[in-house]
Amino acid sequence: MAPPTRTPRSEWIKQGLRALADGGPDAVRIELLAKELGISRGGFYWHFEDRGALLAAMLDTWEQATTEEVAERLESGGGDTPAKLRRLFALTSPSVVKTDLAIRDWARRDHAVAEHLRRIDNWRMGHLRALFADLSTNPAEVEARCLLTFSLLIGNHYITADHGSYSRTDVLEMALRQLADRGGPDARFCAVGAAHPVESGAVPAE
Repeated sequence: MAPPTRTPRSEWIKQGLRALADGGPDAVRIELLAKELGISRGGFYWHFEDRGALLAAMLDTWEQATTEEVAERLESGGGDTPAKLRRLFALTSPSVVKTDLAIRDWARRDHAVAEHLRRIDNWRMGHLRALFADLSTNPAEVEARCLLTFSLLIGNHYITADHGSYSRTDVLEMALRQLADRGGPDARFCAVGAAHPVESGAVPAE
């Protein structure tokens, strides 16, 4: 008789991330995950010491999937910065954003998760800076474009406003054109950037 097939570690992590997206960290319970996977909870302990180990693995997997793996997919497709930006928005699906928001909510109540999220966000901003550096040599403008892009990637999926005669697709396309415009910053923006150099990744307000 062939030995029983063990459910892969990756499946426990995927199911844990689904549960997190749907109900937050409290929904990530070994018994419930085992039921969803159609197996006994005993299989869990082949891969994880306890629930805490699973939660840590989920964060590590999410970090890898939304930083280095995304960067690899952006670069492998080639193209210029505008093409890579459009690819980034295409990769940021509603399900990805749903999990991202669940982790952000979790981070509000768990310091360790907050530090993990800060590392992820800093990595993402760093990658955006590298993209926009191809379009502008003004550090303040690059930082502003990065923050606008980051905000749009997440907020677009949760903003329900209408756009008059324009569709959301139309507006997103126009926004991406603005973000990827190679034209130099206007005089007012240059003055702000020159008077207030970017420090610690922040652009001071006027």
